[in-house]
Amino acid sequence: MTPRASDRARYDRATAHLDAPLALVDLEAFDANADDLVRRAGGKPVRVASKSVRCRALLERVLARDGFAGIMSFTLAESLWLARAGFGDVLLAYPSADRAAYGELAADPGLAAAVTVMIDDPAHLDLIDASRGRGRAEIRVCLEMDTALRLFGGRMRIGALRSPLREPAQLAELARSVVRRPGFRLVGLMAYEGHVAGVGDSPAGRPVRSRAVRLMQAVARGELAERRAAVVRAVRAVAPELEFVNGGGTGSVQHTAAEAAVTEIAAGSGLYVPRLFDDYTSFSGRPAALFAQPVVRRPGVGVVTVLGGGYPASGAPGRDRLPVPYLPEGLRYDGREGPGEVQTPLLGSAADDLLIGDKVWFRHAKAGELCERFAALHLVEGDRVVAAVPTYRGEGRTFL
Repeated sequence: MTPRASDRARYDRATAHLDAPLALVDLEAFDANADDLVRRAGGKPVRVASKSVRCRALLERVLARDGFAGIMSFTLAESLWLARAGFGDVLLAYPSADRAAYGELAADPGLAAAVTVMIDDPAHLDLIDASRGRGRAEIRVCLEMDTALRLFGGRMRIGALRSPLREPAQLAELARSVVRRPGFRLVGLMAYEGHVAGVGDSPAGRPVRSRAVRLMQAVARGELAERRAAVVRAVRAVAPELEFVNGGGTGSVQHTAAEAAVTEIAAGSGLYVPRLFDDYTSFSGRPAALFAQPVVRRPGVGVVTVLGGGYPASGAPGRDRLPVPYLPEGLRYDGREGPGEVQTPLLGSAADDLLIGDKVWFRHAKAGELCERFAALHLVEGDRVVAAVPTYRGEGRTFL
């Protein structure tokens, strides 16, 4: 029996009493992935990206482990919710225009002490001040710098379109705006290198692209390490008490951790290891989060139909954004239908061994987005479900 077949047998036994659709997290794989992130971080704390987990129970589980400290959240409303739930160090990774939430933050010194907001423009400070109402709590602020690689005199850009600030002087000027402004405290700097951390360097069957990606990432790491160090020096000259410099992502943990200027690493997808993280040479993880759809038809030889399953991930549309049939091995989509809103035909010889009511296990393309489809995650140890814990959705929270 192959390892994957063994996993399928375990998951089927563990969930035999449950009807699909359902989602599970294999705790042994989850914990092993957490250990790998800590190992690659080389002694620097890992801040957990909540958007890649979206389950409070699992955020609590990973933060209880040595090597993890703090949450990187994705909306201000989520940040306040997590802080009220007892998470004491929440860094909002994206600027917000949520005036009501800023008003809540400014009105509650406890929340303001637990949550750090992200800015890359003085206009963000104006919006916060305009939203304060009577709240006068000091707002903790983090600056974000642009990490994109620019080549050929800036004519080619590789990297996400995020912060407009990339040079030391630009970040230092915004830092001075924060320091001079009453009601704010500059505590951090963030730089997320998505073109390194979020792009696999070994796509299957594409050796030329693999070499090109590896070359690009090597150049990008060198350029960014030098520029990030210069930015940190410039910002610390303005704010010597800067508490943290955050960088990284699941795909670049060990490279970013090697930079002296970086004090903590961000990661989250590496806990679940969705399919987009299969194509890396720098690390390998164990798929920990899966979802099951039930077989509801057997249209013919070599074909079964499962309920639903059309759960594409965000990003530029493409086949790499689709879930993949994972267990049993050997199933594939019908090219004319793909994964459907209500039903999904699956082709392959493995289909002939499936009966009505059997489960087909899938892996999502991305990590936390799976939790927007399910109210609960069934936690599996060995061949037993040991708990069912609510996702954000299961707690009635849909932040995006």
